[in-house]
Amino acid sequence: MKKTDFYYDLPEGLIAQHPVEPRSASRMMTLDRDTGAIGHRHFYELGELLRPGDLLVLNDSRVLPARLYGERVGTGGFVEFLLLTQHGDKYWEIICRPGKKCKPGAKFTFGNGRLTAEILEVLDDGDRMVQFTCEGNFYTVLEEVGQMPLPPYITERLADKERYQTVYSRELGSAAAPTAGLHFTKEMLSDLAAKGIGIAYVTLHVGLGTFRPVKENDILKHHMHSEHFLLPQETADAINRTKAAGGRVISVGTTSCRTLESAAQRCGSILRACEGDTDIFIYPGYTFRVIDGLITNFHLPESTLIMLVSAFTGYWNTMYAYREAVKEQYRFFSFGDCMCILPDISGKKDTQ
Repeated sequence: MKKTDFYYDLPEGLIAQHPVEPRSASRMMTLDRDTGAIGHRHFYELGELLRPGDLLVLNDSRVLPARLYGERVGTGGFVEFLLLTQHGDKYWEIICRPGKKCKPGAKFTFGNGRLTAEILEVLDDGDRMVQFTCEGNFYTVLEEVGQMPLPPYITERLADKERYQTVYSRELGSAAAPTAGLHFTKEMLSDLAAKGIGIAYVTLHVGLGTFRPVKENDILKHHMHSEHFLLPQETADAINRTKAAGGRVISVGTTSCRTLESAAQRCGSILRACEGDTDIFIYPGYTFRVIDGLITNFHLPESTLIMLVSAFTGYWNTMYAYREAVKEQYRFFSFGDCMCILPDISGKKDTQ
């Protein structure tokens, strides 16, 4: 398949610039995985689509305040860093701009000297390897001087940093939010659990490689950047029990999906605890081993994420659903609305 097969026309006004309040008030398109039938609901109605014995798997990664604004030591010139991947104590791979200022040996300061950095190396893809220094705990200082790394299509300032975190985030390490989980409230999770719906967690630290554009028109030539994941034994056991009992495993987000499918490639049909790096690329033709359902936001045209959704739901069903989402004025991308994709969705309801 070609990258251009996954293009759709999106009016700029449908790109969500801010989250809705409360979180669960976002709209939710339902999509029957088997028939392609579409319905329209709100996220707070999710419990009506799930059954006792189903299992939701959520990514508990927490977003780093990974965007830093500072100045070059000696000249005072402006610089922007975006942290990508940690490579040891205070060693990070970063994106920086303007790149011409970020040559090996250049030093920068952030937060009025609270944090300093030196460029060590320019990597093959243009990213930089840097070493940070500070007094005290690096993450404490980063929390004070860093900004949330909102995607470039969000131009409005975020008043509350926590609105770019899921309510269950706990494992610090992502450069972007696992956005499908932004719709949950703590109360909603408690209500779902009380109905007999299981809740389990994995960790995948989201890197910007997931969101980088596919440059090759032949999608098989696209190289995915790797991301670190962890599947705890407790979650592996919950999935194995759910499968054995005939329940459905529902991935909350493409990051949880990629974690589970990566684990299945390592473990086989019976999952066990595992941890490592994954560069799994899921596109139409992929055979899913773990998930039965998927909750996900609406993704960028020609992105690896819309390719993953197409692999799960079917290409034609997915592209038709996206055209309907545009027609029905759904809100797109990180702060936007979502889709719930399940087999044999019952209780369909058309609401706006």
